[in-house]
Amino acid sequence: MKNYYEILEVNEHASGEIIEKAYNVLVKKYHPDLYTGEDKLYAEQKIKDINEAYKILSNDFLREQYDLELHREKIEKYAQNNIYKVNFETSKKTKTKEGKNNKKSKDDEKDTSTYQVGNIKNIIEISKNIIPDIKKIKNVEKIDVFSLGLTVVIIVILGIILWFVPFTNGWMRQLLFENPISQIIGKLFGN
Repeated sequence: MKNYYEILEVNEHASGEIIEKAYNVLVKKYHPDLYTGEDKLYAEQKIKDINEAYKILSNDFLREQYDLELHREKIEKYAQNNIYKVNFETSKKTKTKEGKNNKKSKDDEKDTSTYQVGNIKNIIEISKNIIPDIKKIKNVEKIDVFSLGLTVVIIVILGIILWFVPFTNGWMRQLLFENPISQIIGKLFGN
């Protein structure tokens, strides 16, 4: 689909007046009588495109229909560009005759699966493969625990500061005591 706004060299939100001025300027610039040879053929084609664009964009009804179609095309193009192929490697285990799990060789160990991300079904499928691997993580370093503790301390200190600042006190009271989540937590741990 041709982009008539680009042909007339105007913004999509241009008024009818600006479109008319751009049309007049471009018609003068690309008038075929000003060119010779191959340039004349190019100018003739350019004038045809300019006239077609002006015909659509100068009519309010046709412009509205064109804008809707252009918007739909942009959405489709965006959706197509945002479907990614994602590779996940999952380890395979095989059972021996004794019933023990033994890993295959390093070449056979990895199973590469390809998923298309772009809809809920595929996201759920990917999540099913990622979550078991996350649960297997047991190697938590001391720095991670320290970082988590430091984050909690900073949040508590910010809460205390906001509690004592006059213009945020009401907001903090509302957050802590009138929030439905805090009321549910209060009922669970309260009387």
